[in-house]
Amino acid sequence: MEEKFIATEHQHIRFNPLTEEWILVSPHRAKRPWSGQVEKHKDVTIPERDETNPLCPGSVRSNGQRNPDYDSTFVFDNDFPALLESVPIPEKSTSPFFQSAAANGKCKVICFHPKSNITLPLMTIDEIIAVIKIWISELTTLGKQFTWVQIFENKGEMMGCSNPHPHCQIWASSFLPNEPMKKDKSQATYYAKTGTNLLIDYLLEELKSGERLVTQNDHWAVVVPYWAVWPYETMIIPKKQVKRLNDLNENQVEQLADIMKRLTTRYDNLFKMSFPYSMGWHGAPTGEYADRNVDHWTLHAVYYPPLLRSATIKKFMVGYEMLAQPQRDITPEQAAATLRNLPEKHYKSTD
Repeated sequence: MEEKFIATEHQHIRFNPLTEEWILVSPHRAKRPWSGQVEKHKDVTIPERDETNPLCPGSVRSNGQRNPDYDSTFVFDNDFPALLESVPIPEKSTSPFFQSAAANGKCKVICFHPKSNITLPLMTIDEIIAVIKIWISELTTLGKQFTWVQIFENKGEMMGCSNPHPHCQIWASSFLPNEPMKKDKSQATYYAKTGTNLLIDYLLEELKSGERLVTQNDHWAVVVPYWAVWPYETMIIPKKQVKRLNDLNENQVEQLADIMKRLTTRYDNLFKMSFPYSMGWHGAPTGEYADRNVDHWTLHAVYYPPLLRSATIKKFMVGYEMLAQPQRDITPEQAAATLRNLPEKHYKSTD
């Protein structure tokens, strides 16, 4: 008799319709003993305020500018930007092997909170709403000038964050980067074929099964995508189509703050630590796209946490992942069940 396929036991590949790429799922590998690198982890006491920390209220940054004594959010131009607004344009080449193009942009930093020892899951809903409203404001302003406005947060040293103060970055560019370019193409193709939105149709199916659903409220749902690469990767998707962050109404903003707090609290509760991740928003492009039809786009946030088995063992994207295609060790369904069953009260909460 032919052996029956079991997703949690047998390797298989899954298709990501947003990027049109495949990933390898190898759940049996999660059983292997681990004798590789183990990350250092200990609860580091971060002071509420440190005058030497350049992101704190009243601190002097490396360029000599002093931060205001802010009591909510604070936005400033990145002192070490990857993109500048005005730079020389590369010369055109007739060779197909040496192509360059202009790249202009602007980079900003957004401090979430005046206290360095507060992270997003420990913030109040109103404080998170203030962050979302800053995202909307910056997207609106920068989107008038630039094609793409990438809002992202790198949380934790493991994700390259060099400052423990709660903050995120915005890189606005004159060009459409690779990942949103793939998603623009795939969503447009799907919309042309069906007349409906790829992510909205996908979410409807996820809500029916509930297998990969982590949490939800009236306007938003969190799922571990069927095609997730990172162990506890998640996606925040609106239940009704929204193209960009600045299309949200007040109620959708409030509900977004709620769902973000509930998700990030679960992350922290997973291994009883301030959970590291890189997250970011993908919505319809801006700039010259403002006059184009972008009805195929659905706004969504992605969270990419590196941890796999514990606070000290992470997923490495090396070897096969770099040379062939992404591979994961636990199934998205297993990850979703783990996150779904975690409490929404933060493990540090004394309420």
